[in-house]
Amino acid sequence: MTTRQPKSTTFDKRPASRAGAAPASRGATPQANYERYLALAKAKALAGDRIEAERCYQYAEHYLRLISGTAA
Repeated sequence: MTTRQPKSTTFDKRPASRAGAAPASRGATPQANYERYLALAKAKALAGDRIEAERCYQYAEHYLRLISGTAA
């Protein structure tokens, strides 16, 4: 008689659509995060993924506001 293992339900896996745009590391500067998200947005736009590109542009804009001191 074999015992079945219960199905594992892990919630820490990222959806495939967000795999390339992980949140920035905590030690990075706002300037580095801005450049990172801007590069990701351009890459997503070139790949034809307009939704992910817009999301990355929004993150880049957030860091740009932090850099310029107008974060709200």
